[in-house]
Amino acid sequence: MVTVVRHRKVNIVVLEGGEQLAEHCKPGDIAILSDEDGWWIKFVGEGGAVDCYGEPFASYNEALWSSKAAAEFGV
Repeated sequence: MVTVVRHRKVNIVVLEGGEQLAEHCKPGDIAILSDEDGWWIKFVGEGGAVDCYGEPFASYNEALWSSKAAAEFGV
């Protein structure tokens, strides 16, 4: 189930396993998703462009805090 956290007018979309970024996110959103390596932050841009940090975070809380910090700068 997708969870949306709104911070500074930015949607931080938390995706569960199997949920697709393109189905739930729009340009300007930040997505958080996990895999066996950790918690990833993905920045959704225009035309389906996606950028992310090169390393996953060790925990959901670290990924969420980092997403909120990015939202402070209006990504």
